[in-house]
Parts: sequence; structure tokens; C-alpha cells
Amino acid sequence: MSERTTSSSWVLAIVNGLEMGGVDCRQLFAELGLDYEALTDPDARFSQDGMTRLWGRAVQLSGNPAIGLNLAKVVRPASFHVVGYACMSSRSLKEGFTRLVRFQRIIAEGADLNFRPLPEGYALTLAIHGDRLIPARQSAEASLAYTLAFCRWITGKELRPLKVCFQGEPPADLAPYQQVFQAPLQFNAEHYALVFERADLDAPIPSANPALAQLHDRFAGEYLARFSESRMTHQARQLLCRLLPQGEPKRDTVAQALHLSQRTLQRRLQEEGTSFQQLLDDTRRELAVQYLAQPDLTLLEIAYLLGFADPSNFFRAFRRWFDSTPGEYRAQM
Repeated sequence: MSERTTSSSWVLAIVNGLEMGGVDCRQLFAELGLDYEALTDPDARFSQDGMTRLWGRAVQLSGNPAIGLNLAKVVRPASFHVVGYACMSSRSLKEGFTRLVRFQRIIAEGADLNFRPLPEGYALTLAIHGDRLIPARQSAEASLAYTLAFCRWITGKELRPLKVCFQGEPPADLAPYQQVFQAPLQFNAEHYALVFERADLDAPIPSANPALAQLHDRFAGEYLARFSESRMTHQARQLLCRLLPQGEPKRDTVAQALHLSQRTLQRRLQEEGTSFQQLLDDTRRELAVQYLAQPDLTLLEIAYLLGFADPSNFFRAFRRWFDSTPGEYRAQM
């Protein structure tokens, strides 16, 4: 599993919320081995497990298990990195949530967002994943509280969700939750979620600006591309694409081209949830679809472009990938 990271801009929002709750974060960062100075670097990132330890100690030090809700009081668009500005310039919250889901990894890789219609409205659902540590409940509660407060801020309306869902048992003291969310609370739910009426999410946002939204989309896309390029999986995949037309690339060749030992390459790919063989297979599968969409390429040429010395190996691999032959697949396309 790759080490998930969180943007410094979101961590700074967390720090502001914790300090509002009386926690000395400079001292706490030193205690946990986190770099407090990196909070001012917009490109810095913090490990997901580091954030889990931060929440755990903050709850101990403050004695307040609901401290994550403080993030509703520290709303500023920069906390969501460029994504906050992209949401602000969206035509509606519905469009803003679509952007939030698309660019979520910029803010924090440990969170999975999903936005979907329901019979009664729309749901923004949230799942937080840890690496070695089970993520803190406060992390999800902070995300819900901040997101709702951000929506209220950019719309200028006191939005009240149809309901707010939480995984796990209800806390001993519900008052802070009722005060922040001002909506029916559901515990022991399948997901953390904010559920809204359709009319609230379809209403126009005062700060909507389609030209700015496009600009922010481009910035966010470029950031994600830069971010991906720092990943070993991305670098190795790019190299495989270049090497495949010369025959099946060997692991030692790829490792050498990346100035790594074979063992280091394999370890770093494993940390990112894959292996050399798996990455080779995935890259061939993705390229096969792209090549089949080009009618001027014969199946034999595609087999060689994918590094298969024997075309029959390509046909076998293709049937394993798609449960059909390349010819059948191309006909369906």
C-alpha cells in the first residue's frame, strides 16, 4: 500500500481548529516528529498516519472527543488547496461537489469522496482510509463539519442538510454535533455522509465564474499530474510505454533506466500497491485498447507494439483481460 498523504493546506486548517481547542500544535508536532514549518509550504504533504496520530494526541490533550468539529469555525477556500477556489467559481454546489470529488486527492489521499443522486436529494459520502493505523473518527467529522460550513459560506445561506450520517456509535454528548450541523443525525450508518435537498445543490452560487472555474480546473489538473509524476508507478509506466515496441521489457532494464536496484524498484512499486509484472500487464491492457481504436493498425502490428514476440501470447493475454478476441473487441468498438 502506498503511503497516503494530506496537503499542508488541509493540515493547516486542522491545526487552526486544534489550536482553537487549546492544543499547542507547535509542541505537538515536535512530539510527533512532524514538520511544523512545512505548514507554510503549499506543496508540502503530511502522511495519513501522521494525521491519525495528531488527532489521537489532540483528543488526549484537550479532553474533547468532538474537537474535529472546530473546523467549521476556520473556513477559508485555501484549506482545500486550489480545489476550494474551483468550487467557489462553480455554477452550483452540485457542480462544485463534482469538482471536489474529481480533485479530492489534491486535498488528502486518505479520503474517498462520492457524490450521487438519491430519491430525496443528493448525498456526498466520505470514507477515510489509514495506512498502518486505523483513521481517527475526528478526521471524518472534521471533513463533514468543514465541508458544510464551506457550503454555507460560499452560498451565503444557512444550509440545513436533510441528514448527516456517521459511522460508529453516537457520542456521549450530542450537543456539539447538533449545534454544528443543525440537521437530523444518523449514527451507525454505512458511510459518513451529508445528504442535501436537490434545490439547495442546484441553486446558483453568487461567486460563480465559468472562466475562473476553467482556469482552476487547469491548475488542479496540472497539480495532479505533477503529483502523479512523483509516484514510482507513473514513472515506470511511462518507461514501459516507450520500451514495449522493442520487445517485453525486463525488470532489470527498467530499474537501471530509473537509476534504482531491482529490489528498490520492486519495493517502491509494492508500497504503491502493485508489482512490476502487474504494472506491465496493466500497461499492455490499456495500450491494447488505444491501439485497437486505430483502424490502420493490424492485430499483428499491435501484438508487436505491445512487446509480444509471439502473437498467440497477445491473443491469450487479450482473452484473459476482456474475455473476447482482439478482433471481436474491435468490432464492438
